[in-house]
Amino acid sequence: MTTTTTAAPRAGRREWIGFAVLMLPLLLVSMDVSVLYFAVPFISAELRPTATQQLWIFDTYGFVLAGLLITMGALGDRIGRRRLLLLGATAFGAASLLAAYADSAATLIAARALLGIGGATLMPSTLALVRNMFHDAKQRGTAIGIWTATLTGGIAIGPVLSGILLEHFWWGSIFLINIPAMLMLLLLVPFLVPEFRSPATGRFDLLSAALSLGALLPVIYGVKEMARDGISAPRVLVIVAGLLVGALFLHRQRTRAYPMVDLALFRRRGFAGSLAVNVLAMFAIVGFAIFTTQHLQLVLGLSPLRAALWSLVPSLAVGGVAPAAAALAHRVERAYLIGAGFAIAALGFVVLTRVTPDSALWVLLTGASIYAGGLVLVMSLVTELVLGAAPPEQAGVASALTESSSELGGALGMALLGSVGAAVYRREVLDGLPAGLPQDARDAARETLGGALAVADGLPADLGDAVLHAARVAFTDGLHLAAIAAMLVMLVGAVAALTALRGVRPADVPGALPADLPVAGALPADLPVPGALPADPAPGAPSASRAGAPAEA
Repeated sequence: MTTTTTAAPRAGRREWIGFAVLMLPLLLVSMDVSVLYFAVPFISAELRPTATQQLWIFDTYGFVLAGLLITMGALGDRIGRRRLLLLGATAFGAASLLAAYADSAATLIAARALLGIGGATLMPSTLALVRNMFHDAKQRGTAIGIWTATLTGGIAIGPVLSGILLEHFWWGSIFLINIPAMLMLLLLVPFLVPEFRSPATGRFDLLSAALSLGALLPVIYGVKEMARDGISAPRVLVIVAGLLVGALFLHRQRTRAYPMVDLALFRRRGFAGSLAVNVLAMFAIVGFAIFTTQHLQLVLGLSPLRAALWSLVPSLAVGGVAPAAAALAHRVERAYLIGAGFAIAALGFVVLTRVTPDSALWVLLTGASIYAGGLVLVMSLVTELVLGAAPPEQAGVASALTESSSELGGALGMALLGSVGAAVYRREVLDGLPAGLPQDARDAARETLGGALAVADGLPADLGDAVLHAARVAFTDGLHLAAIAAMLVMLVGAVAALTALRGVRPADVPGALPADLPVAGALPADLPVPGALPADPAPGAPSASRAGAPAEA
């Protein structure tokens, strides 16, 4: 095979318009993670799901999405990334229609599973296709920064859009908004976005696909269940089972001529280190989100819609960070920028240790904006390094691995930071509760801050105020310890970035393309990948509180 090196062509108007079209499915897929936050009471009233069904209405989408990312990334490399994107858009649109008009909880759960399948095709496909379209390093870095900002912004916008739609329409409207965007995608992508298929990949390995699903789903499910209900033997066994299946998956990849995931990727400089750094970033940004959300609703007493609107402030404040990071990366080594991003995030968590139940709203939002800005900087640059370390024909798998690491990091953050906060809350709230409180009320107040607010609702004013004060102080103390833990993880991330990524650049993988590389539509260039899928909302119907806030977001 001969190699020819040419100057990288710059993208023009057509590529940028095609890129804007690709951002539509990415925005909707990320929004679907959080769009159900305010719709639960309406769905419960109409479909009357059981407690277990309500959990699965929330969780099915995220579990299926996480479990199929690697499979779909590899499939796109084989059958064509644009073709997979169009198939995924069709499935996502059809599943949205089914979800909007679901007449039972079981139908809605099935529709959410189909949405997860569609989402798993769309996320790695959009990022891998960006690689085909932007050959110039500066343009590619800017595109990846916008990709990262769109992904994180969609998660923040989801609850707000849901609240606005539910003010005027029935709950199915939160799914119907997906359909016009998917139709636009199906009409425009064939004309604006080039196709790419990887040469010489062999037949698709169904057994490897099943093993990857059997490895990822149990691990992520077990970690999330421990975050929700604590450590137990069955949950630990589920995680161990997933790890054992993962070992079988790795063995199969080592022994096949055409593996679904080429393990040689992990020997490329910067690839494994970038994935590890991404796990740490997602650990903090997803794991701490529940604390800021609950503080807005349960400590400050904001309504769900007002809390969602205020939660947009950090997203708006850091909206330009990812593109700016791409510009800086051409002047400053990426390892130093990533280390600086972690240091900035650590400073944000330090600010959050100063939050008290009586603090002004701006204190919380300032700390959240600082740590979010630092971590968005990290995520955008890490995405670029991961795809830059992968050859063009494996961009789909590389993108899927990054997103899978995001899911794992987010699940670990929810489990560990959530456990730290819960342990502090349960220990300290009992010390602060007023004497003479009935034992069942003490038990309910000890479980969650939402439970304490519900208990306070049924008590005389003086006694209820004492319960509220004790619970909010205990929750804030838990937030402080979780912030300190997150800060320490950020410092570890800074050291890891400087140690593992110093000297690593996307250009370390030659940008020259083999002269005989079969490409449909356009020549691929080396490009990057993101990482971010936030936390699932804690299930359960909200209960009223004295402050007018729901029991548990």
